[in-house]
Amino acid sequence: MSWQISVANAAQKQLEKVPARNAEKIEKAIDGMAVNPFAGDVKKMSGKEDIWRRRVGSYRIFYKVIQDLKIVYIFEITRRTSKTY
Repeated sequence: MSWQISVANAAQKQLEKVPARNAEKIEKAIDGMAVNPFAGDVKKMSGKEDIWRRRVGSYRIFYKVIQDLKIVYIFEITRRTSKTY
């Protein structure tokens, strides 16, 4: 059974600002999350329940997994810089 992908308005706006070449890779990664949200370069965020991070090049997709309903809620897409962490 596949997962339902839900993208927050803020994340959608962030994605629109990403250069086209990178946006294609991010969109492909998001499409892949519908099959398995835990595949790829994924890490659970420590101290946060059901919050995950997926790396796509220099960009990070932050999302929440709602296991019961099989929903992946993407709430942030951001570029990692030297000031990010």
